[in-house]
Amino acid sequence: MDLSKYWKTIVDTLQDGLMVVDAAGTIVAMNPAAEKLTGYRTGELVGHNCGILNCTGCQVLDQEKGHPFCSLFATGAVREKQCLITNKEQRAVHVMKNASVLKDDDGHIIGAVEMFTDQSELVHKQMEVDSLRKTCHLEEGFHGIIGRSNAIQRVFDLVESVAPTAAPVMILGQSGTGKELVARAIHEVSPRHNEPFIKVNCAALNESLLESELFGHEKGSFTGAERLRIGRFEAAHGGTIFLDEIGDIPLSTQVKLLRVLEERAIERVGDHKPIAVDVRILTATNKNLEELIREGSFREDLYFRISVFPLSIPTLKDRRDDIPVIVESFLEQHALKVGKTVTGIHPHAMEKLLNYDWPGNVRELKNAIEYASVLCTGPVVEVQHLPPRIGLPPSGDSLPGKIADGNGQRESFLKLLRECHGNQSEVARRLGVSRVTVWKRIKKFAIDLKTEL
Repeated sequence: MDLSKYWKTIVDTLQDGLMVVDAAGTIVAMNPAAEKLTGYRTGELVGHNCGILNCTGCQVLDQEKGHPFCSLFATGAVREKQCLITNKEQRAVHVMKNASVLKDDDGHIIGAVEMFTDQSELVHKQMEVDSLRKTCHLEEGFHGIIGRSNAIQRVFDLVESVAPTAAPVMILGQSGTGKELVARAIHEVSPRHNEPFIKVNCAALNESLLESELFGHEKGSFTGAERLRIGRFEAAHGGTIFLDEIGDIPLSTQVKLLRVLEERAIERVGDHKPIAVDVRILTATNKNLEELIREGSFREDLYFRISVFPLSIPTLKDRRDDIPVIVESFLEQHALKVGKTVTGIHPHAMEKLLNYDWPGNVRELKNAIEYASVLCTGPVVEVQHLPPRIGLPPSGDSLPGKIADGNGQRESFLKLLRECHGNQSEVARRLGVSRVTVWKRIKKFAIDLKTEL
C-alpha cells in the first residue's frame, strides 16, 4: 500500500505545530496543531511572512542579494531550541523549536519546515516549583547569593525579570555587596546560560592593556604582541560579558566600546577587519556615573546604552536580617575548606555582628568569619574571636551598659564577677568584650579577687 498520498492526514494528526515556509520566509502551510498553538487560522497566516510570530529563536541576517535572510537558511537546521513566539492575542508562548531546510533535486533551498512543541505547561510548573522553593526555603541561596530579607528578595525578583531579555544591565552598589554574584545570576537565569560568562575588571588594567584585553590584538601590532590574541568580547560570543568597574574605563576606550554596542562587531588592535560578536553586556560600578558625565570623564551616550536596566544592590547594613544566615553559610564553607568544625556562633557574638555597620559589606563579613574561625578553638565562635574592630567597644577599656556608666560601676562589675565565680573569660563573654578589657577594669576598680569574691 502506498502511504505517501496520506501525508496531509499524517501531518494533521501531529500533536506538535508544523509550519512550512518558502525561501523568502512566507508561510505556505500549517497544521491544526499550529493553529491551536498560535491562535491563528491557516487562512490568517498563509501568505504572510513568518516574522509575524516574533520567534526569539530566529536571527534575521543582512538581506543582501544572494544571501539567506534567516540564520536557519544559513545553518540548514535548528535542533531543540527553546524559544518564545507571539500568538494572535499578543501573548508569549514558550515552545521548543526544530527546523530543517527543504531542497529541490538540484540541491537548491526552496523553503523550510518548522515544528513547535508547546512548553507552556512545563514552564508554568517549573515556575510553581521555583516559587515553592522560595516559600519553603528549600534553597539557601539564589545562584550563590545568600539572603531572605525583603531587600535582597527584591533583587532576586528583578534578576528573574530582566535575565530572559537582552537588555543591558548596570549593577550599582557599594564595594563588597556582591555585584559579580548578581551578574552571574543574571547570566545563569538567561537563555545564554550554557554559553560563556566572561568577566573583565576594567580598573585593573591600563588603557593599552584594557583595549587588547577587550578586543584582542594581531601578532606584531605592538611591542610584546608576539602572537594573535583573542579578546574577551570574542571569547564571550553567544554568552555574556561582565564589565566590572566600568567607571574606570578611559574615554578613548569608551568610544570603541560604544561602537561595539552599536555595530555588534569588534576590531582587534592592529587590524581593521570587523568581527561580528553576539554578547549580552552587563556592567557594574560603585561610582556615580552621572557625576563623572558632568566632569567630562564619562560619555553620556555610552551611559544611556549600558544603563537600560539599572539594578541596585542593598548594603549589608540595609539588610541586617540576612546576617545570621550569611554567617551560617560562611561557617559551613570555612569548615569544609579547612576541615575544622565550628558549629555555631554565640548570641553575644551574633549581637556584635548585627550591631556593626559593615562598611565593607558582605566581603568584610566573610573576612571576619574566616578570622574568627581561625581563632576559635571550640565549636562555637565567641566575642573574643571576632576582629577587634567588631568585638571591642569603641573605647579600649570601657564596658557597655550600666557597668560602664553611673555611680555603681564597681558594684555592678563586682556582682557580675561573683556570679561568674571570678571566671574572667565568662565575664568577658557575657559583656561582649575582650578578656583584656575585663582585666583592666579589675585593676581600675582595685578589686581583690581573693578577698572580695
